[in-house]
Amino acid sequence: MYFLGIDLGSSSIKLAVLDGHSGKALANTTVPEKEMQMHAPQAGWAEQDPELWWNYICDGIKKLKSDGVAVARIQAIGISYQMHGLVLTDKNLKVLRPSIIWCDSRAAPIGSQIYTEKGASFFQERVLQSPGNFTASKLKWVQKNEPELFKKVAHMMLPGDYIAAKFSGVAQTSKSGLSEAALWDFKKQSLATEVLEAMELPQDVIPEIVANFGIQAQIDLTLAEELGLSKEVKITYRAGDQPNNALSLNVTQPGEIATTAGTSAVIYSVTDQDASDTENRVNTFLHVNNTEKQKRNGVLLCINGSGILYQWLRKILSTEQAQLISYEQLNKLASQVAPGSDGLLFYPFGNGVERIFNNKRSSSGIENLNFNRHETAHVIRAACEGIVFAMNYGFEVMQTIGAGGSRVKATHANLFLSPVFRDIFVNTTQTSLELYNTNGAEGAARGAAFGFGHYSSLNEANQTLELMGTQEPDSRLTQAYKAYYQNWKNNIQILD
Repeated sequence: MYFLGIDLGSSSIKLAVLDGHSGKALANTTVPEKEMQMHAPQAGWAEQDPELWWNYICDGIKKLKSDGVAVARIQAIGISYQMHGLVLTDKNLKVLRPSIIWCDSRAAPIGSQIYTEKGASFFQERVLQSPGNFTASKLKWVQKNEPELFKKVAHMMLPGDYIAAKFSGVAQTSKSGLSEAALWDFKKQSLATEVLEAMELPQDVIPEIVANFGIQAQIDLTLAEELGLSKEVKITYRAGDQPNNALSLNVTQPGEIATTAGTSAVIYSVTDQDASDTENRVNTFLHVNNTEKQKRNGVLLCINGSGILYQWLRKILSTEQAQLISYEQLNKLASQVAPGSDGLLFYPFGNGVERIFNNKRSSSGIENLNFNRHETAHVIRAACEGIVFAMNYGFEVMQTIGAGGSRVKATHANLFLSPVFRDIFVNTTQTSLELYNTNGAEGAARGAAFGFGHYSSLNEANQTLELMGTQEPDSRLTQAYKAYYQNWKNNIQILD
């Protein structure tokens, strides 16, 4: 009995097949071969084509099959996806425009305006945050700026909802998905109809609402035949990438914390409270295991420029595409420089407005550059330090609302592959770091197995998680990084 997990990111799409009997991943694959591009028609915009996502996923399934995986034995599919994106389709599920993805900031002024007009108290009590540049604000932007296209809209979906719809032919969304769209009323535990009314948005574009786990839909029979899948395959799990990353690490109970540093950098803490930050610097969403009887929310801080900054460094340090420097080489260079990067400061805020600044822009780039002292390795290490310092800036906010902690879990992936990055992280945040050998696609496969009923609990679904090691702070380095961080923090410049 196999289960397929799909992790739809903005740089790549990962697929994993889980053997339900052993609890181990049989296979992993990543598509496409090159990192997917974000299109920015204007400054502050970020779009991707949902149909390309779907084509790549089909390629991934075919690749698994060609690699010898018996995909016909897959019983259920779980989908993890980049959060806050907007996918608009007509009644036939035809995509009407490119997806406005998570880091697109064009709709932030709309979210701020509605927040002011409807009242901060309403949003803090009922939605737990400002609409900001979340999906609801993006939907309003399209209605306002593309009215003729908006008339054709039948379904508003998040990226993972669209992928599920392509598998099943049925438009749906989840409760946690609505919370990440700023369209969930935490007090009423239902769709935030008052937000739709305040934005003058039609309710009928919201598709059927399903739970994160359970039999949500069945695969389209024709598609199953085309892909070599069983005609009995069910969609049994969907979640945004950060709640799913937490699930992948078995972070499901109050006080447990997960982190990741992929395209963006995130710290995600589970709580049983409706915690909120009145300045909207961190955000609260329904966690995957929330129920009406057992409240589970996830408090999330997000730094836009993490892996995308590392990707940018990789490109500008390479002479041509054929000689692209590897991430391993970047990590090795960073290790050659002492902590503090000889005074060089890097601000990783070059990917749109930042939530930790309440959806304002901040200056990005390098400060204190000395042409006679600083070399390539200094720039790379300063970038790593800047990313972690930005994460710590948000982590301090999380601690003020009761969502902090001293132990954090991460997958051994992306920037957490780097010993330098891990060292900076534990000594700046002063937390213990547990590293696990898993990924978001495997987590989505485990979610699919639990949603299918193969496992009786999430603990059982995650019982084969492999702990690779734990790293503790070094008291000497924590004092040094405390000073480096404070100097970095003192030089932040908010632009608007």
